[in-house]
Amino acid sequence: MTWSWQYENSAGEATGTSEAFDQRSEAETWIGTSFEDLLEDGVEQVRLLQDGTEVYGPMSLRPE
Repeated sequence: MTWSWQYENSAGEATGTSEAFDQRSEAETWIGTSFEDLLEDGVEQVRLLQDGTEVYGPMSLRPE
C-alpha cells in the first residue's frame, strides 16, 4: 500500500504527483513541511491518494 499526493492548479487540473510514501502519516507530515514550496511551484491544492484511489481532497494549500 502506498500513499501519494496529486498536485492540482487553481482550475483543479492535475499537474503531477508526489513521491510515494509507505505510511499515511509520512505523507501527511511531508505535505505539512512542503506546502510552501509547492505553492511557489504553482500547486494550489492537493488530493491524498492511496494506491491511486482518492482518500480525501481537494485540500487547498493556502492558509485560510
